[in-house]
Amino acid sequence: MKLLWALIRRDIVLTLRQGGGAGTALGFFLTVVVLLPIGLGPNQALMQKLAPGALWIALLLSVLLSADRIFQQDYDDGSLDIMAMGPVPFELVALAKSVAHWLSTSLPLAIAAPFLGFLLNLSPSVILPLFLAMTLGSITLSLLAAIGAAVTVGLRRGGLLVSLLVLPLYVPVLIFGVAASNGGVMGDGVAPAALLILAAIALASLVLSPIAAAAALRSYLK
Repeated sequence: MKLLWALIRRDIVLTLRQGGGAGTALGFFLTVVVLLPIGLGPNQALMQKLAPGALWIALLLSVLLSADRIFQQDYDDGSLDIMAMGPVPFELVALAKSVAHWLSTSLPLAIAAPFLGFLLNLSPSVILPLFLAMTLGSITLSLLAAIGAAVTVGLRRGGLLVSLLVLPLYVPVLIFGVAASNGGVMGDGVAPAALLILAAIALASLVLSPIAAAAALRSYLK
């Protein structure tokens, strides 16, 4: 466990020092939130209705912008080869790097999204369900992004390919995330059920994503 936490801290420190991935994701998210009201016009009711879905889409795309960086630097400098031969199972290494990406990129965006939603006339009653849904869904986003990053780590300019591979996997997260966010307003019992499904998707990704990512990385390291 000490080795895993050391790997997570290392990746977070490198991300903060470089500032490329997390900074780009945050900048894109802010750009979408600022420009969307201009595009929708002065219709406050329409903006309030679309706000949860728009925030979710902005979160998904922002996470994808930094997805290709999860393994790329370690692959380029040979660190992945050393990690593959180390005492920690390679699946746990992939999990640790996914957790580092979540803590440095996905989670901060998920926490900030409900508050930035006030720029989209977000209803105050939506803040809590949106915060819970995005916090839970952001874990899945980073885990699934790790699969795409691992599949394309040996390819040049694989960022677009990562998006094409991962976007179909993001669709269930988007559907149930928006349902969980809107359920608190509608009062129809959708939110608890959608949150449970999001939790199930997160648990399944927690088990399957490190295995798939490690298998993809091994194919490049042979």
